[in-house]
Amino acid sequence: MRLAIFGGSFDPLHIGHETIAYKALDVLDIDKLIVVPTYLNPFKKDFMFDPKFRFKLLHELFRDQKKIKISSYEVEQNKAVPSVETVEYFTQHFKPEKLYFIIGADNLQGLPKWDNFERLKELVTFVVFHRKGYEVKNDIIPFIDIELDLPISSSQLRESKDLTYIPKKIQKKVQDIWRKESKT
Repeated sequence: MRLAIFGGSFDPLHIGHETIAYKALDVLDIDKLIVVPTYLNPFKKDFMFDPKFRFKLLHELFRDQKKIKISSYEVEQNKAVPSVETVEYFTQHFKPEKLYFIIGADNLQGLPKWDNFERLKELVTFVVFHRKGYEVKNDIIPFIDIELDLPISSSQLRESKDLTYIPKKIQKKVQDIWRKESKT
């Protein structure tokens, strides 16, 4: 079995995440894409949307995709989980012949700070998605480079709360949460 793991905060989930998932299915020779929302990013102190809510949004967005599995593994841990632990969990569970690990280019330079990075490098082939016009500098790891033409990030959306970049299938649920927040 050939797998790809696409982890992240998905806070909020946006069309960039959706596009990455479908592009990964198109470009990589994989049997399954496992999308793993974090409980809490190990480099962050908090989150905007509750982890279980983000898991439900991902599940709703990709529920009709047979090759995409949404995993609750990290959410169920109720703590920040280093990526290497998640990779080891899926390696033991599926015993893949090939394992890709999808990250955004904004994470590339910080990889050496990741918990047990040397072990992670042994287990996976990195796939780096970057925005068009963004130069990918790297002397850390070999990787598969994939360009996307999407000018959005979760941090921008947390500030702007612009529903334009939220997938239509889940817009109403995200809008409802943002409305509740603005009333408190």
